[in-house]
Amino acid sequence: MEKDSVLYKEFKDLLLSEEEQRLIFSGYEKIVVKKGELLLKKGAIVNNYYLVEKGFLRSFVLDIEGNQVTTSFYTEGNIVLEETSFFLRTATQESIEVLEDSVLWSKNFVIFQEHFNTSEKYREWGRAHLTKNFFEFKQRSLSMITKTAKERYLDLLENRPEVLQKANLKDIASYLGITDTSLSRIRKEILQ
Repeated sequence: MEKDSVLYKEFKDLLLSEEEQRLIFSGYEKIVVKKGELLLKKGAIVNNYYLVEKGFLRSFVLDIEGNQVTTSFYTEGNIVLEETSFFLRTATQESIEVLEDSVLWSKNFVIFQEHFNTSEKYREWGRAHLTKNFFEFKQRSLSMITKTAKERYLDLLENRPEVLQKANLKDIASYLGITDTSLSRIRKEILQ
């Protein structure tokens, strides 16, 4: 595996032996997905997770009125996974849309389980990923209650500036839990 590969970067801190590297890397398949494609559709059971080599994606759900609400954005180095469906083998509530042509590394559930059960270091990596996602989800949930829309926007600007550069305003607004008009007002205030 090339040292500049996103897979190599993701696993380099695990200090895998060559045998463990071969095992874990062998389960990934490089795929190219085009802008506008749905990587995942609501109602499906998630059979793969993805590591973003290049590209930009978003996950979303439909609210009770049928409007799309963005739940997350994914850029280079991010893992794209709807954990509930993947691990519990239930139908997903989310869809994942490709926002720009993307190169992903895909690993299916069966191979993931084999590698997870074979490699202790891979198990630890998986647990660390799930823990990190849990804490990020908790922080996001709390920020929707405890922070103003402007504070949430400033957090996104500070922590994920690439999202503000690549996503359209409607998707950013829905992610922040505000209207397009409110987002425009906030952006104008910040620029002044």
